[in-house]
Amino acid sequence: MITDVTDELDQSDSGMESLIASKDDTPERRPEESFITPSLGSSPTAGPLKEYDDEPDETLSERLWGLTEMFPVCVRNGTYTVTTKTWTGMKSLYGLSRSVMWVVASSSVILFAPVIFEVERAQVEEMQKSQQKQVLLGTNAALSGPMPSMPPMPR
Repeated sequence: MITDVTDELDQSDSGMESLIASKDDTPERRPEESFITPSLGSSPTAGPLKEYDDEPDETLSERLWGLTEMFPVCVRNGTYTVTTKTWTGMKSLYGLSRSVMWVVASSSVILFAPVIFEVERAQVEEMQKSQQKQVLLGTNAALSGPMPSMPPMPR
């Protein structure tokens, strides 16, 4: 009877084995299934990489959000304030630059268009005079320039 009790105690789980066993020995995670063999070019001293199927992949935004927990609240609030104020400032600067460019472009068109038209009209008149002179006096007279109306005075 005493041997039966000791056999039962030996066969029952005392709980110590579960403290010694690692998480990788559980049936959900078998080490031989979770190891990825290193590829060519990887360092031989680095141990094999583990990849678990039951852990979802973490996105960059989730990882960055998780990293914020290691900073104090005042740093987080300050960073948020600086970021939002910078974004708002950039948006208002963009809007202001658009308005300034519109004013400069429309003003330059309004101010310089009459000057450009007047210069063009003067060039056209000069070309017409040159053509009239060529028709009346010939090719050489048009190229030589305007004829003096009076000869120079002798000294």
